[in-house]
Amino acid sequence: MDISKIVADQRAYFESGKTKDVAFRIACLKKLATAIKSNEPLIEAALKADLNKHRHETYLTETGIVLSEITHMIHHLKRWSRPRHAKTPIQLFAARSRVYREPHGVVLIMSPWNYPFQLAIDPLVGAIAGGNCAVVKPGSYAPETAKAIAVVIAETFDPGHVTTVLGGRAENTLLLDQHFDYIFFTGSQDVGKTVMAKAAEHLTPVSLELGGKSPCILAEGANLKLAARRIAFGKTVNAGQTCVAPDYLLIREADKAAFVGHFKDAIASFFGPDPLQNDEYPKIINQKHHTRLLGLLQGMNAVVGGTSDATKIAPTVLDGVRPEDAIMQEEIFGPILPMLTYQSIDEAIAFINRRPRPLALYLFTNQKAIERSVIDAVSFGGATLNDTLMHVASSEIGFGGVGASGMGSYHGRYSFDTFTHAKPVLKRYNWIDLDIRYHPYTKRKQAVTRAMLK
Repeated sequence: MDISKIVADQRAYFESGKTKDVAFRIACLKKLATAIKSNEPLIEAALKADLNKHRHETYLTETGIVLSEITHMIHHLKRWSRPRHAKTPIQLFAARSRVYREPHGVVLIMSPWNYPFQLAIDPLVGAIAGGNCAVVKPGSYAPETAKAIAVVIAETFDPGHVTTVLGGRAENTLLLDQHFDYIFFTGSQDVGKTVMAKAAEHLTPVSLELGGKSPCILAEGANLKLAARRIAFGKTVNAGQTCVAPDYLLIREADKAAFVGHFKDAIASFFGPDPLQNDEYPKIINQKHHTRLLGLLQGMNAVVGGTSDATKIAPTVLDGVRPEDAIMQEEIFGPILPMLTYQSIDEAIAFINRRPRPLALYLFTNQKAIERSVIDAVSFGGATLNDTLMHVASSEIGFGGVGASGMGSYHGRYSFDTFTHAKPVLKRYNWIDLDIRYHPYTKRKQAVTRAMLK
């Protein structure tokens, strides 16, 4: 595969101007939705093979999310694409100001393996809506889904418009050596640093959707039963292999016993007495990550779960966890929930703020004062209050990280803005030409200038 030729062909396609037509973009989005629907059995089988995802979970967290995003884009795209009138300050009289949205050009979308369909196609929806050409590089650890993505894209797009590059690190390296106009990367912090460094060689702008240790706070007076059920969902969907999964739980000592009991009940209602025997329970992506997770469990006190088989790890809650333990030094990315105790909400806030800024935060509380304290004091990519994960599913609010958890935002209008350049244009009129900017400078001109610019 000649990657340099792929990029050259896409640049030629973009320069033809075809993708700038909004009607063309909408037609492509509709065609993409049709291809996804017609290939649902293929996508479901692929995700079953790669991650053991049930078809309902596949629709809930992969294809359904993408189809909803496409519908949202189609509904709003004509309005978003129109030039936007902007106010013109008095000192620039007489003039008119507008902001035009133009596509970046040829973009690279690099997606991970954990939600391999959604995290490849969802950014692509924004790229197409913005009028770009795109190279999509799916995660190599989910090979069957990567092949399904290639099928959907090949059925939908001219390869000069959108194409797929399959493979692993070698292909990633070759792609990053190319000059793209924008790079959208979802994955680990370590690889994100490499992407950013390579992009800097061409001064290519990037979005980095990374991860980190997303905290969950269970505040005094919260509904423990409902919280346990919703936290269990957030920690077991895709077997916890979610960049915004609740990574650890900050809980009051007095609430531990009740929470653990409710968590056990929730897991039993989801998966029965032994989740490892339930075919709906997803598996760990590969042996490398399975072994890593088991290593994090060594020497820990599991009060829920703690068991495993060759491919799965049961939903697990750990007690007696210390901040210096290995499991608190890296993103877990698995169905393991460490519990750490706190005495006051200020202590919980301070604990979070001593660590890198997280991609997500979860707070369970019925007290507005606590809600406001946490939102005001803690920096995070996004949050859901009294639930987990849900903010990620909205096309109306942006999703992205901050600090070490990433940069840039997407979903809905945020995707359109990410994949377009805001091009401001100021038009001066010729029927008047005020002389205050021209030599010679006089006291009158200075007075008028100072009156306007202050």
